[in-house]
Amino acid sequence: MSEVNETLNVRYPLVCTRGVIVFPNQEIVIDVGRAKSCHAVEAAQEQYQGQVVLAAQRDLTVEDPDVNDLYSFGTLCQIKHIRRMDGYLRVKFRGVKRVALHTVVNDENMMVVDAEVKEDIHQDAMEEVALVRKIAKQFEEIESVSQTIPKEMINELAKGVSAQQLADQICQLFPFTLERREELLETLGINDRLYMILQEIESEKELSQIENRINDKVKTRIEEGQKEYYLREKMRAIKEELGDVPDTEKDVDAIRKRLEENPYPETIKAKVKDELSRYEMLPAASGETGVIKTYIDWLMDLPWWQESKDNEDLNKASEILDADHYGLEKIKERILEYLAVKQMTNSLKAPIICLVGPPGVGKTSLAKSVARALDRKFVKISLGGVKDESEIRGHRRTYLGSMPGRFIQAMKKAGTINPVFLIDEIDKMASDYKGDPASAMLEVLDPEQNEYFSDHYIEESYDLSKVLFIATANYLENIPNALRDRLEIIELSSYTELEKVEIAKRHLVPKQLKENGLKESQLKIDDDMISFLIRYYTRESGVRQLERVIATVCRKSVLAILKDKKRSIKVTKKLVKEWLGNEKFEYGKREMKDQVGTVTGLAYTAFGGDVLQIEVNHFEGKGKLILTGQLGDVMKESASIAYDYVRANCQKYKIKPDIFEKNDIHIHVPEGAVPKDGPSAGVTLTTALVSSLSNIPVKANLAMTGEVTLRGNVLPIGGLKEKSMAAHRCGITTVLIPKANVKDLDDVPQTVKESVNFIPVERVSQVLDVALVK
Repeated sequence: MSEVNETLNVRYPLVCTRGVIVFPNQEIVIDVGRAKSCHAVEAAQEQYQGQVVLAAQRDLTVEDPDVNDLYSFGTLCQIKHIRRMDGYLRVKFRGVKRVALHTVVNDENMMVVDAEVKEDIHQDAMEEVALVRKIAKQFEEIESVSQTIPKEMINELAKGVSAQQLADQICQLFPFTLERREELLETLGINDRLYMILQEIESEKELSQIENRINDKVKTRIEEGQKEYYLREKMRAIKEELGDVPDTEKDVDAIRKRLEENPYPETIKAKVKDELSRYEMLPAASGETGVIKTYIDWLMDLPWWQESKDNEDLNKASEILDADHYGLEKIKERILEYLAVKQMTNSLKAPIICLVGPPGVGKTSLAKSVARALDRKFVKISLGGVKDESEIRGHRRTYLGSMPGRFIQAMKKAGTINPVFLIDEIDKMASDYKGDPASAMLEVLDPEQNEYFSDHYIEESYDLSKVLFIATANYLENIPNALRDRLEIIELSSYTELEKVEIAKRHLVPKQLKENGLKESQLKIDDDMISFLIRYYTRESGVRQLERVIATVCRKSVLAILKDKKRSIKVTKKLVKEWLGNEKFEYGKREMKDQVGTVTGLAYTAFGGDVLQIEVNHFEGKGKLILTGQLGDVMKESASIAYDYVRANCQKYKIKPDIFEKNDIHIHVPEGAVPKDGPSAGVTLTTALVSSLSNIPVKANLAMTGEVTLRGNVLPIGGLKEKSMAAHRCGITTVLIPKANVKDLDDVPQTVKESVNFIPVERVSQVLDVALVK
């Protein structure tokens, strides 16, 4: 081998290696395939006395590395042998010296480098000897516990080679990472290099010991498994000899296999294994085997890890919600907000949404649309009439016929841990001596607690935190306060007539045509006829009755087409009256002329808004106040307050004081069979009393709402949107509302505000100034 030129920055051909670092005094065979590397090897043989620099590249995937892709140190090597193969060179290199790479020239043919030879630095001689001994001792210990250290390395240590040769030899053979090998190549101090090697050997020793412990554990477990298998087979053989082989053996094997193949929680695996042990020990005829098998089936069939992927396309979700429902902008916006936040944070505890509104406004169908928009499974339970706590939490397994609660049953039906879960009629739960289900619902509907929901039957906590709960209710007041505090309330008001027309056109008519086998060309219902059906054949806040009426029209049409051989039918008023009978309801029902003692009030009922006539009359008597018309306690109090206010201010309204002592006053709200209650009839009662006692008529085209105090103040009310729509429906042009409710006019439809004049009032005197005919 030629001597190495030790002049600084001598230029040599450069070969870039992938994942290989050569150390001095080491020989290695490398397949050289890249064109530039092959040219560098050939140039080294012809022009550089067989000397070439080998340097490792940082990223193995780079095909044509540059100076920035190489480590800063390489190895000056002597080419020992070249064998030309098909498309590449198989070269044997021998490492000579460490070199620092300076200027790298990368031309079209090959890479050359200006390299500086770096010599090893001898440090403390005594420390060097101690380090060599320590390393040799460590290798003796490692040899017995690890197969990764070659025997020849141990033999070399025994020969007593020099410290630098020992260090470089270990660097070449020991399983270091590429980055660590480069660090060792760049370390010139021999003792420093030995320290680094000693540190790696210590780590390898610890890893070898850990691996051995793991191997011992695995071996022990395999032996235990074989022992268990042997004993089970022996038990089965004994049972066969006794003629006592139950059909449950196959079930047990199937359950064990299913348990091992699926990622059940460890607590569930342990529980099932315990129950299986009991199950196997029981005689086949025992009544308890069925109980245990049912319990195991419940544990195995519940979704513990199965999760569906949410649709994160906000535009698609918005399109689905718009296609399924007309209007309802607030709830649609809330669902899109939920999706957006979940997409932004990648984690979100599902909120508990509660849709509150009158029947038929689309609460249940909206929940189905939410599930479709999110691309989740949909499950539903109804709590109407539920009064047993075990319906929520399940029965304990000690009872005969015990079973899980409704929530666990629904989760099994859903098959995923993140369905959309509709809790219907949450305001209609009852309670008795068996417990209070509303209190049990607190754990289900509290986002801070439902991660560990406890069912008495399952006996293991179940995670409900990923479920999107949507509750529905007709009356917010009927939901217990503690439960209401956990809910995000979204109120759905009744539909306007225009909204009902749009819903009928877009959804109800096409649906009923399809269900009754009709084509669009066979039955034509225009907007005017839909309005006619809404006004005179339905009285509701939603569209349920309207759908029934449309279904009846469709059925009659089918009969007429088949019986009378008609090709198509256009619905007219005459045809509707023939098929459905005369009008069921009066549209625009109000007083047609000004009357004394009769006032039109506005009420908020389960069917939305409605008008309420209040009548007052007085006659000779003993000063009694008579109330009729199925009034609730709140309205009776309102009547009493109105009576006392009028009596206290009688002179102001030119009413003789002795009229209260010599006359009985009768307050009546018509349609006495219908119960009426609510804190919004005070001003109406007061106006009717003043009108009757002063003999001044009240304007017929006027309605009012608001509660009154003993001092004559007008208090705010709820349901202004529904009440104003009722007034508009009846053709009323002026509505008196409490001044505090002016902010609620934003919710009133524009069509109503254009045709109704809303007058805000603060005092009863203002009401009477407007309402009484001058």
